[in-house]
Amino acid sequence: MKVLLAGGSGILGTLATEALTADGHTVTRLGRGAANDVRADLLDRDAVLRAVDGYSFDAVVHAATALAGKSFTRHRDMHGTNVLRTTGTTHLLDAARATGARRFVAESMMFGYGYGDHGVEPLTESGTPFGPQGTDAALEQHVGAMRTLEELTLGSDGIEGICLRFGMFYGAGVTDAHMVPLLRKRGLPVVEGHGRALSFVEVGDAARAVVAAVRTDRAGRAYNIADDTPVSFAAHTRATAEAFGAPRPMTVPRWVLRAAPLARTIMGSQLRLDNTRAGAELGWKPTRASSIEGIKALAESGGSPAA
Repeated sequence: MKVLLAGGSGILGTLATEALTADGHTVTRLGRGAANDVRADLLDRDAVLRAVDGYSFDAVVHAATALAGKSFTRHRDMHGTNVLRTTGTTHLLDAARATGARRFVAESMMFGYGYGDHGVEPLTESGTPFGPQGTDAALEQHVGAMRTLEELTLGSDGIEGICLRFGMFYGAGVTDAHMVPLLRKRGLPVVEGHGRALSFVEVGDAARAVVAAVRTDRAGRAYNIADDTPVSFAAHTRATAEAFGAPRPMTVPRWVLRAAPLARTIMGSQLRLDNTRAGAELGWKPTRASSIEGIKALAESGGSPAA
């Protein structure tokens, strides 16, 4: 298949490009940077349509974010990504129609189920509302953007839409490049989990899910893409420090993180994803049961311990 991939310079986009190419697909990367095959700002509809003029594609993958260089501590860190999930999705769907693509695969996120404590029962795609209306205006910006992305992707006439609701990423290019340096500087305190857990997914496994979504004969669906075993953010972070020989992170009360409201909210959330549908319909399974196992394997494989 011929695939147009937006966000090819990001970590997921890079790995998805490699995985799609290895699976026999031809990938054309779309974005602003010089590494892309066709260049355009996704927020400029005319520029996007000019960039793809004369091309034909079978599928479009939306993996574009604006997270590079962001700290993920403040709500404004997500603004650029929120706009890409709304306006950018609209423009990419127009590009899909203009180039004859029918399949459209979008990178979504588990926090679209809503921040906060969802309890210990795993969330399913059909049993849990996605994009609930919230009372917190700042959080509604993020949840609302993911809700819009999925409504556009799954509700567009003539488009076979698939949304991949990823857990939190870890792995090569994420853990070693971002979390480990913070831990070495003691710049990543954690809040005790108290039974709360989050779902994680190794970024290479996430890229395999993109390939599965491009290939499947199922469409019009959303899929939870996460490890089998959720863990607390604190446990995940402590395991990373231990595996890479970094100082153990400080444990602080949640109120200490009041200057980092987004991080504070994430650490206080409980989101356990059920990945059964992805296994049954996409044939996708995580490589390892939990991020704890995955982090240990990454460190043992030489995952930049001196980063």
